[in-house]
Amino acid sequence: MQVSIVNYGEALRHGFRVDAEYWQPEFLRNAALVSPEKRLGDFVVGSIPNIKSAPIDRDFDYLEIASISTTGGGYTTVPVRRGEEPDRAHYLLESGDVAVSTVRPNRNAVALVQDDGIVGSSGLAVLRARPDGLSPHYLYAFCKTGYFVKCLMRASKATMYPAVSNADVLNTPILVPTPTFEAVIVELIEALLEAQELAELAYRRAETRLLNELGLSEWTARHRLWFVRYYSELQRAGRMDAEYFQPKYDEIAAAIQEYPGRWDRLGNLVRLNDANFRPDDQSEYNYIELANVGKNGEITGCLTEYGPDLPTRARRKVAAGDVIVSSIEGSLSSIALIDEDYDQALCSTGFHVVKAQDINAETLLVLLKSPPGQLQLRKGCSGTILSGINQDEFRKIELPKISAATQARIREQVSESFAMRGEARRRLAAARGAVEIAIEQGEAAALEWLEAGAVSAMGGGGAIPDGGAAG
Repeated sequence: MQVSIVNYGEALRHGFRVDAEYWQPEFLRNAALVSPEKRLGDFVVGSIPNIKSAPIDRDFDYLEIASISTTGGGYTTVPVRRGEEPDRAHYLLESGDVAVSTVRPNRNAVALVQDDGIVGSSGLAVLRARPDGLSPHYLYAFCKTGYFVKCLMRASKATMYPAVSNADVLNTPILVPTPTFEAVIVELIEALLEAQELAELAYRRAETRLLNELGLSEWTARHRLWFVRYYSELQRAGRMDAEYFQPKYDEIAAAIQEYPGRWDRLGNLVRLNDANFRPDDQSEYNYIELANVGKNGEITGCLTEYGPDLPTRARRKVAAGDVIVSSIEGSLSSIALIDEDYDQALCSTGFHVVKAQDINAETLLVLLKSPPGQLQLRKGCSGTILSGINQDEFRKIELPKISAATQARIREQVSESFAMRGEARRRLAAARGAVEIAIEQGEAAALEWLEAGAVSAMGGGGAIPDGGAAG
């Protein structure tokens, strides 16, 4: 049992927080690491424009909490049409902003925004660095530390949906770095961003190569307002929803069937794993859900829990080389290749789990994430409350039998993309670990730790020592 003795006056100074969790010894030790003289709010601008104060008159990209990686430093956005803004669309973001999740389950979701014109969720706290203050790169690394996460955990309020306010984030005491140490952290984060960009380019090259092979590099789907179908076609399909019979689906099918290397149904090219797995009560598992899938087929993180604490939908076991494909209509692009880091992990029953047989896994990944694959997945969806693609429709997807030479090149490019994602994770771990050590032991110890091996990751060859990175 842990005990903290707090006098009445101290509770008053902390806003009369009398909940026991706020005074946990772990949180008290964490709070003592940094002097409260300087706080995050001292280094950021006070007000961030939102779409209510400055209404948007254009389509935009939307950033929500679930789209922020908790491990690799990246994020994805969702295109939104003007007039169809999500209820939580709020902040007008700029390149260099640091977006921090205020919601407890995603406390380590922090993004360093790289583009102007993005709209961020109201569930984010936005830190916009003052021009004469700390670099946004340093602010980003600081907000990824275990120290910062624990500060927000301590500040959480409410019971059903624990969260922190913008004021809680801004009131967090911050370690103010020397210019020398700040420059080292900035260099690591810049290297991280470069690795992310290279990863993105490698994946895009793989997709472009595939579309060129299919003769679809210039093709765009065109939604028809009207078209004609015979009653016999409806009978054969067993469906009568208009979307299912859109001509764009016929165009994609024709392009695949005309491929010189021939084609086949997905069910004949892969082995589908639909067996339920029952977690053991005494074992700990990595659990992958939709929010853990990055936009280029990588796993960005996972939940680690013992069997009884896992969600009831954690019933599929995956292995290295498997491809997991979201079956939910709103998340059909959530498709990932399982690498060695997640071998024997569990995933949600909201995924189809397949093992490629007559096609390599990297090519299957790119095919299903490309327009030809995404259109067919969308076509196969059915249902009303939670629309998705069932196993029978999933097996019917038509795939080209891509030439061996093209498959080999796609595998190389996807592997290159994954390798650069790994470099990005290592650079983030080095930056975060260095700031954590500086908080606990001082900048000299942090720089010594980096010199001992972590900073060599910037050249792609070094390992990051254990220790220091507590978040």
